[in-house]
Amino acid sequence: MVKSMTTGSPARLIFLFTIPLLIGNLFQQLYNMADTFIVGRILGVNALAAVGCTGSLMFFIIGFTQGLSAGFSIITAQRFGAQDDHGVRRSFAASLLLGGIISIVVTIASVAGAGWLLKLLQTPPEILPDATSYLVVVFAGIPTTMLFNVLSNALRALGDSKTPLIFLVIACLFNIVLDVVLILYTPLGVAGAGVATVVAQLLSGLACVWYIFKRFPSLRLSTEDWKLTSKDISDHLRMGLPTGFQSSIIAIGSLMLQFALNGLGSVSVAAFTAASKLESLGSLPLISFGLATSTFVAQNYGAGKVHRIQTGVLQASGMALAWSVFIGTIFVVFGAPLSGFFVGEQAEAIRLSAIYLKVTGLSIWILGLLFVFRYTLQGLGQSFVPTFAGVMELVMRGIGSVVLVGAFGFTGACLCNTAAWTGSAVPLVIAFFITMRRLVFSHPEPEVEAVVETVTE
Repeated sequence: MVKSMTTGSPARLIFLFTIPLLIGNLFQQLYNMADTFIVGRILGVNALAAVGCTGSLMFFIIGFTQGLSAGFSIITAQRFGAQDDHGVRRSFAASLLLGGIISIVVTIASVAGAGWLLKLLQTPPEILPDATSYLVVVFAGIPTTMLFNVLSNALRALGDSKTPLIFLVIACLFNIVLDVVLILYTPLGVAGAGVATVVAQLLSGLACVWYIFKRFPSLRLSTEDWKLTSKDISDHLRMGLPTGFQSSIIAIGSLMLQFALNGLGSVSVAAFTAASKLESLGSLPLISFGLATSTFVAQNYGAGKVHRIQTGVLQASGMALAWSVFIGTIFVVFGAPLSGFFVGEQAEAIRLSAIYLKVTGLSIWILGLLFVFRYTLQGLGQSFVPTFAGVMELVMRGIGSVVLVGAFGFTGACLCNTAAWTGSAVPLVIAFFITMRRLVFSHPEPEVEAVVETVTE
């Protein structure tokens, strides 16, 4: 269902839009968490480490495709806010075309280089075969991931965050069942978890295709919509490529950290894997607040309602900080028992994992602000500062991987995240306030609109 975010209470709109995004992101996270949990409990710690050590590489490659499709959808949301129906369909067509071409190229390159990349990261020999088989399967499924991301982001750009959620929940439940079946009853082993993930992702993508064709005429394309100009292509690449590269740049920092972590042994890798999964779960509301804010900002920017943007972003920041305090407390107080859920009775892995969660719990509020302001600037059509912030995150994590890990071992690896978040958040916050100051001066607040919205609320 199409939903405009250009009128009504910003806080209420962002919060209500966040809820389906949060649930959807939760189930998206459950894809990998299901792999991690089932593999760790059934196949053991080495198998858990094998899946875990692929996380940074998956983030590097698949994160690029996810960022790319998110960048494309910003153009779609801006045109929707400007009430340009034909522009919305052309943007959707451009997203599908570019997403398809790029995903094929990325798939071929990543499958061919998966084993080499794992060796380059000095993956422990005892887990290298399982890690390679798992990673190759997941990389082979990149086109299915791109399909779902392009379609679901297009729906969200038009204010529909509920439909992708429904399909994602169904696919996730299917993934969990298929995980158990393939791991327990076939000789695929760790690779079975990868197969389950790819098949489930394909299911959710095909469901989106069906829904758009049958129930969402505003995204139903005609022959005319496919007649794209060079400007259509360049506009989407201008927004999509930097957004995709931001994820990849950040992932390079994670790869550097993974390299340093591999040198600490498979127990440290398993502990870091378990704790990072819990961190990812706890940060989902922060990502969701950021994504909701991006759609809100893009639609209102297209509609020329700058003062609503300022109000909505500050309110989203408050919600993100409130969640950060809550989940940070949970991590600090209950880190050890939460870690045991993934690593079983491995005492050393639990101890190390609890250290990670304590460090994360005290600094996750920085991550909350980072997401809100990064997605805000992207919603405004900016690409340079978010990309620069990604470079800063890379630099800080890279320095930390050498200096902090070398000086403090596993604890130093945990501190790398805090350093990276800080290095990225500072330029984003500064850029936001400079940008809003410029936009507010160029868009005086219309008093009539403010009165109408107050009455409406």
